[in-house]
Amino acid sequence: MGQNNPSEQKAEGRQDANQLLQVRYDKLRELQENGRDPFAITKYEVTNHTADIRERYEELEGREVAIAGRMMFKRVMGKASFCNIQDLKGRLQIYVARDAIGEEAYRDFKKYDVGDILGIRGTVFKTKTGEISVHAAEVTLLSKSLQVLPEKFHGLTDTDTRYRQRYVDLIMNEEVRDTFVKRSKVISAIRRYLDGQGFMEVETPMLVSNAGGAAARPFETHFNALNEDLKLRISLELYLKRLIVGGLERVYEIGRVFRNEGLDTRHNPEFTLMELYQAYTDYHGMMDLTENLYRFVAKEVTGSEIITYGEHTMDLSKPFARITMVDAVKQYAGVDFREVKDTAEAKRLADEHQIEYEERHRKGDILNLFFEEYVEEHLIQPTFVMDHPIEISPLTKKKPEDPEYVERFEFFMNGWEMANAYSELNDPVDQRERFAAQEALLAAGDEEANHTDEDFLNALCIGMPPTGGIGYGIDRMVMMMTDSPAIRDVLLFPTLKTLS
Repeated sequence: MGQNNPSEQKAEGRQDANQLLQVRYDKLRELQENGRDPFAITKYEVTNHTADIRERYEELEGREVAIAGRMMFKRVMGKASFCNIQDLKGRLQIYVARDAIGEEAYRDFKKYDVGDILGIRGTVFKTKTGEISVHAAEVTLLSKSLQVLPEKFHGLTDTDTRYRQRYVDLIMNEEVRDTFVKRSKVISAIRRYLDGQGFMEVETPMLVSNAGGAAARPFETHFNALNEDLKLRISLELYLKRLIVGGLERVYEIGRVFRNEGLDTRHNPEFTLMELYQAYTDYHGMMDLTENLYRFVAKEVTGSEIITYGEHTMDLSKPFARITMVDAVKQYAGVDFREVKDTAEAKRLADEHQIEYEERHRKGDILNLFFEEYVEEHLIQPTFVMDHPIEISPLTKKKPEDPEYVERFEFFMNGWEMANAYSELNDPVDQRERFAAQEALLAAGDEEANHTDEDFLNALCIGMPPTGGIGYGIDRMVMMMTDSPAIRDVLLFPTLKTLS
């Protein structure tokens, strides 16, 4: 007899899966009919996690503990069985004997399925092979799993399924759980460092009438109660600066921002940004803060100031390199923009180097295009790229000695932009002129240009002190600290196309 064709095999697989699911539903119905509905249980007193028992074995040996978690493995051997329980901190072997828990309870245990959530009360001991275990005195079914867990979920080539069913990914893949534990540690370490430096954490609006502070397309929505169109914020900047005006001298916010742009390994339309602003300092102060912050977070999360990402090793213990954008382009592209007289010459150089540009682009825009094309990929070690052209920096103070450029830096590691910082523009007349230039770009078709924000201008007219500000991509920082290849790997629920 010939083998079934692939479509028949799939149909048989679905039929087998449906039969397995039906068995689980039948088990649940039997439990409920016998007055033992696991979903009626509301709490369970847990005394220890699995890792605690491993780490404190000598102290806990022979003592009673209570743990709870998901059963990931079961082996029934007549009057005694073994299973593994997985909780937040790991897995632990459980020895379940009929004589210890009672004949009826043991009969029930044998019917439990991998994936069920159990409470285990028993004593800590080591098996003959030396494995730390719990000898169960009581097993409680706390929740019935009605779906079959995959055997090798991490081995699936369909990563899309992993992202869509992150709850299963977290169950089956210890590395994934560890990544998100570290993500939490990154954010916690950032807060501890900034709080220790006298910064105050604040919250600002996500729904705004004017989405400014960055070059990006916003998402738009409509607020029915006010019959008003609103946007999701693309940045935290303009509201945080208002707080500096109000006298809150050191503020920061960690929150989601939303940009209507593409998806790739480093971009997701909603992502976590941190921005901070400090009165009475400048972009040099922001460089010093960034060095110290990155070192602190790396040490807290990874235990070292040396980070390995892919094939690169980055040393945060040394002073971070500092180079101007003009010097970086000269070094890697061989073009000295100090010698470039005007936009026409810049475009001619772009043509010679096969760099595409738009008609509206000016000299400073083309310098930035050269930088993106020739320089970024070389910035592996921590590097501050300073003094950007004014054309791409509408919210930044001009350099007093060279007004074509501004007091701005971007922080790079592994060839990625990790942060963006300014000596903040606090001149309301200059800021209005910059907004006017942005409005002209909007009129010319640049969907990422900023609208004029009259209330922000009014705040500047009230008076903002000299201020340094910076924005950090938190997701990229987590990627770096966890050696994760894509931003989706550090977002619990990344943006995905809805399945039809």
